[in-house]
Amino acid sequence: MLSSSNAYYVADVAAFIGTTSDEILGVITANSAFSVDPSQRDAWVMQIAVLKPALAGVEGTIFFEFNVPRIGSRIDTVLISGPAIFAIEFKVGETKFKRDDLNQVWDYALDLKNFHKESHYAPIIPILVATHAPQSETVLPAPHDDKVFPPIRCNAEGLQYMIRTGLDRTAGNSLDARKWGTSPYQPTPTIIEAAQTLYAQHSVEAIARSDAGARNLRLTSQRIEELVEEARQKKHKIIIFVTGVPGAGKTLVGLNVATKKRDHTQPTHAVFLSGNGPLVDVLREALTRDEVARLRRRFDKTRKGVVKQKVQAFIQNVHHFRDAGLRDSGAPSDHVVIFDEAQRAWNREMTASFMLRKKKRVGFTQSEPEFLISYLDRHEDWAVVICLVGGGQEINRGEAGISAWLDAINTIFSLWHVYVSPELTDSEYAAGHALDTLAGRANVVKDDSLHLAVSMRSFRAEHVSSFVKAVLDCDSQKAREILGPMSSRYPIALTRDLDKAKKWIRAHARGSERFGLVASSGAQRLKPHAIDVRVEIDPIHWFLNDSEDTRSSFYMEDAATEFQVQGLELDWVCMTWDADLRFVQSDWNYHSYVGSRWTSVHKADRQQFLRNAYRVLLTRARQGMVIFVPTGDSSDQTRTPAYYDSTFEYLAGIGITILKN
Repeated sequence: MLSSSNAYYVADVAAFIGTTSDEILGVITANSAFSVDPSQRDAWVMQIAVLKPALAGVEGTIFFEFNVPRIGSRIDTVLISGPAIFAIEFKVGETKFKRDDLNQVWDYALDLKNFHKESHYAPIIPILVATHAPQSETVLPAPHDDKVFPPIRCNAEGLQYMIRTGLDRTAGNSLDARKWGTSPYQPTPTIIEAAQTLYAQHSVEAIARSDAGARNLRLTSQRIEELVEEARQKKHKIIIFVTGVPGAGKTLVGLNVATKKRDHTQPTHAVFLSGNGPLVDVLREALTRDEVARLRRRFDKTRKGVVKQKVQAFIQNVHHFRDAGLRDSGAPSDHVVIFDEAQRAWNREMTASFMLRKKKRVGFTQSEPEFLISYLDRHEDWAVVICLVGGGQEINRGEAGISAWLDAINTIFSLWHVYVSPELTDSEYAAGHALDTLAGRANVVKDDSLHLAVSMRSFRAEHVSSFVKAVLDCDSQKAREILGPMSSRYPIALTRDLDKAKKWIRAHARGSERFGLVASSGAQRLKPHAIDVRVEIDPIHWFLNDSEDTRSSFYMEDAATEFQVQGLELDWVCMTWDADLRFVQSDWNYHSYVGSRWTSVHKADRQQFLRNAYRVLLTRARQGMVIFVPTGDSSDQTRTPAYYDSTFEYLAGIGITILKN
């Protein structure tokens, strides 16, 4: 018998067949991380009984209960034989093949392909075994381009035939099973998956894509925890600025610190704040659903409402936190506050306008950063503010940028200790003169560990942000250079037919991969294509509900805008491009639909918001996307073909594949 920390039982097929079922069961049970109930024991007994005759004459290695960290589950059986990987999921006693079960085994295969290093280039055959089904499939369908086959349906008696058929259909060098079993698993979870994993008390390393990424996240998280503890012991008030390359995991670091410090009874209890309302709502609901499901598996009947209350205390909307400071003159209960996307906090003008209109407060003179720091400053002993800083993502007026935080520290809260990433000087963060004014202060420390230098993005999508930047910078040559090698792993298509775009998306999405329709909030003339951005979606239903719910993204009936998707992701995106952003000759033209016609946008900040809106939309897909540019209508002055043709030609000229008839 072989050994592996990733599985409960590992053995050569010959050794497996020659070992008694009781011995095999004893090893599996001994290695189980949980107590084994009789139904699970009986399921393992049946699996062993089915596999022994099915593997007769097959050379290879078998893994029982192979760990899949990102999904938080285990594959019942993995068989490594020759060049092929078989992911086998058993449904003991089942007579039917359920769609959710098929998606489950397909997801296992895709997770291995995408995130398990030694599986990247191997053929993977997922098999669903409903042991008591009356019939098995006898034909193995063609694999997709990445060598992942569609899932096979078979009963107990048909498993041997499908394994032999799979071996006959695959070619290549034989895999080294020992090397495969210890190969690094490099997941890139969505922010929802990451939050669920961390909330379930798993380590941040378990969801890092690479050793370097895990090390980077661990070092930054540890440094923040050290600074928090130092502030508590020395009775200091400190502010920490964390930067990172696109996709490096700044939000992940914030969630990691917040989950580790979510115990309300501890003095270093932390709260995670975001001004992104849809993100807060979706994360809260996702965590609640996941925690309830975990409790139910333990036969705990705690009500969903009780679970939700705990989650709401952990992740809060920054504006609600701010309002609590307005109502009460005392300090907040939290000493440690984490601000996600801190650069998007409101400037003084926006805050004053809001306070006058919504709170009836006349003469409010503080920016949102200044007020939030002042709220924490009410603590007499110590406080910690952690600012997670991104660049180039401002999509709304009144967003102050990071300089507003620095100005507040410099002019009003000069006794606060400041820990900054050296990269905050980069022009991308627009810290500007405000950072220069802090340079001579003794209580300002530049700390390399506060910068996340390693991208956590999927190996498929790691160059997408650079490609999109080149497209929006009108650098067609650079965009073309990036697109070439990227397109084989991250397909991008272009079409003028929305139905074709939807069909392309559905053809590419596999298992439970999520897809949806997105559009700019300024895309007011897509209504002839049944896309009305004025109809607001519910992000919770859109992002979390399954494919049978018409409110979910899967139906591709309701388009989400940049305000609803920023900070969240889909696997596949159908991006719709309207006449608000038009490529003309060699640059972008910016437009807003007012009344019954398009008007030009001249203000530089509004142009930047519009360009950033498209940046957000074009970087939401983890696996690939299709871009739909309408043909327009010469009889409709608001949709003349000239508004769209040059944009389509520009994108096609970059080399994006045009969908054929």
